[in-house]
Amino acid sequence: MTTLKLTQIGNSVGVILPKEVLARLKVEKGDTLFVTEAANGVTLTAYNPEFEAQMDAARRIMNKRRDVLRELAK
Repeated sequence: MTTLKLTQIGNSVGVILPKEVLARLKVEKGDTLFVTEAANGVTLTAYNPEFEAQMDAARRIMNKRRDVLRELAK
């Protein structure tokens, strides 16, 4: 477990993520992180869960309509 301390950043309050946490999340300066509500608090992730749901729907459509999409590609 990693403990983070809240710190003043300009007029806001933020946390500084240690290099080990950044490496585990596979993010660097300028990347976007997403906070989602979880049963035991919040989850910090490097991927957008809404985008992932949209991609799952797109994959299902592409699998279902593979022949149509192949014809359109010609």
